[in-house]
Amino acid sequence: MIKIYHNPRCKKSREGLAILENSRKNFEIIKYLENTVSKEELQTVIKKLNISPIEIVRKNEKIWKENFKGKELSENDIVNAMLAYPKLIERPIVIYDDKAIIGRPPETIKDFI
Repeated sequence: MIKIYHNPRCKKSREGLAILENSRKNFEIIKYLENTVSKEELQTVIKKLNISPIEIVRKNEKIWKENFKGKELSENDIVNAMLAYPKLIERPIVIYDDKAIIGRPPETIKDFI
């Protein structure tokens, strides 16, 4: 099953969603700003991406700059920051079985699925 962690207000996320729609494959849309993900789910996504949590943080967001930038943070602290402020999570993220990618640029999704 394909899943997309999607923010409808983000242009890149909308472009990624359009690629999935055009693929005619079945997929699930997870609007993570409306229905926040659990810590376990976020950790699973990070594991499938095969990266450290800091690599999916949107470091240019005001929330990050004002509250977290320059601080000594553990991976758990970073995950908790993303849970408290889901806007910090990079998007779109596409999961396909046991793998995942960040769809930036969105065209990478075509090769992934």
